[in-house]
Amino acid sequence: MEQRPTEPKAIGKLKERREQHKDRGAIYRAAFVVAGVVITLAGLAMLVLPGPAFVVIPVGLAFLSLEFAWAARLLDLSLEQAQVAQQKAAETTTRQRVVTGIAVACAAAACVAWAIVDDVPLLPV
Repeated sequence: MEQRPTEPKAIGKLKERREQHKDRGAIYRAAFVVAGVVITLAGLAMLVLPGPAFVVIPVGLAFLSLEFAWAARLLDLSLEQAQVAQQKAAETTTRQRVVTGIAVACAAAACVAWAIVDDVPLLPV
């Protein structure tokens, strides 16, 4: 049976923040909703445009999670999945790290070879 990972620290902090947020005024809370929507939409746009979408979207969800349960569930799930991915990355074997290093070196060598063969300038002139 798969062991459920421990709750990330960020989730506990967000729960405390959600309780404090309920005591705020309506205008303050509405501003958080507007900011959350704008930030989340910007993050979604970054999925197809250049930008750190996988950083911006959770920030927008964090704003929205102060008001909406659905956003809180999505954010909690994404934070749990990020923790699982972090644990898996930390548990890589030496063999996996060596193979990854070789793959990166081969990719770099292919870029250099392409630049030499097709006379691609490496620096803008």
